[in-house]
Amino acid sequence: MELLTHQLLDESTTYRLRRNLLSDKNSWQEGIKTAGSHAAKVKNNLQLDRSSSTSEQSSKEIIEKMKSDQLVKSFSIPNRFHGVMFSRSGQGQSYGFHIDNPYMSTGRSDLSFTLFLSDPDSYEGGELCIQSVQDCQKIKLGAGQIVIYPSTSLHAVEQVNSGERLVCVGWIQSYVRSNEDRSILFSLEAGAKSILAKHGSSPELDLIFQSYSNLLRRLGD
Repeated sequence: MELLTHQLLDESTTYRLRRNLLSDKNSWQEGIKTAGSHAAKVKNNLQLDRSSSTSEQSSKEIIEKMKSDQLVKSFSIPNRFHGVMFSRSGQGQSYGFHIDNPYMSTGRSDLSFTLFLSDPDSYEGGELCIQSVQDCQKIKLGAGQIVIYPSTSLHAVEQVNSGERLVCVGWIQSYVRSNEDRSILFSLEAGAKSILAKHGSSPELDLIFQSYSNLLRRLGD
């Protein structure tokens, strides 16, 4: 399974966002309100009301940061970032295994992302578990780090045993639907850029970039 982990936000930005989100005492609600029929049976957390000014301003800032991040763009080939929300999980709370809806009112879910906003030492448990064929990959990142993974994956949030877990989650509608095709394009572009950095431009490298662009045209929506 192809996934990307990356430092998206610096320390000061993460701290400011976390402070603003937690200071809004009136806009947090039961997470079950935004869950589908199956997910509602396994979802136990709090989410910030998407219509609140705190959520709208914070979501906009994170989306703009993702749009300008070259690694995020290369990996996801984004058409739309959508459905962004903020989630809190305290002691005893969790979110059991589920799969994200393929189509939402905000767009198609090709990729899912979780942006960790809490210091990992401030809470125990709460790992994001992404199911593979034989096991579950557990992910708990530092504050300001993001993981992007295929929305086709079964995933869960393990129970928080102490402290509180604060994250931003959302989805990406890519210009390329296939996870395998995106992975090939990502590797091809990364290799070409590495050659360019080491050896400079050349007619041969122009052909590689041409092939990347034409392959993207063929595979994209």
